Amino acid sequence: MALMPVRTKFRKMQKGQHKGTSKAANFVDFGEFGMQSLERGRVTNHQIEACRVAINRYFNRRGKVWIRIFPDKSVSKKPAETRMGKGKGAPDHWVAVVRPGRVMFEVGGVPKEMAQNALRRAAAKLGIKTRFVERVERV
Repeated sequence: MALMPVRTKFRKMQKGQHKGTSKAANFVDFGEFGMQSLERGRVTNHQIEACRVAINRYFNRRGKVWIRIFPDKSVSKKPAETRMGKGKGAPDHWVAVVRPGRVMFEVGGVPKEMAQNALRRAAAKLGIKTRFVERVERV
C-alpha cells in the first residue's frame, strides 16, 4: 500500500525551497526512541514503507512504531526518451520534504538496543544521514 494523499488541490507541484531547519517534530513525542534527520532531502513513499517494514520485521510483533512524516508532495516526470518541450510531465511519485532536525520515525515498548538496531536497519533504506535520539522530558 503506497502512502499518498487522498486528494490535493493541484495535481502537479513546483520543486519549492528546502532551506532551513525543521520547524516541527524536532523531539520524540510519542515513543521512547526516534530517528532524526541530519540532512535535508526528499523521502519517497516507497522509502517510508521500506523503513516501516524493516522496523516491524525486526521487532517481530513487539513494540510500536510511529511514522512522523507523510509524502504529500507530488514529483512529476516525463517519459523516457522524450524530446524537450511539450509541457510538464505527469505526476510520477510522492515525497516528504525532510529538513535537518526532523524526527521521522519513533518506536516504543522495546529495549534501547533493540530500538537502535531496528532504526539502524531502517536508516539504511533512506538516502539521508540520520541519528538515534531518545525522549527527553520537556517542561
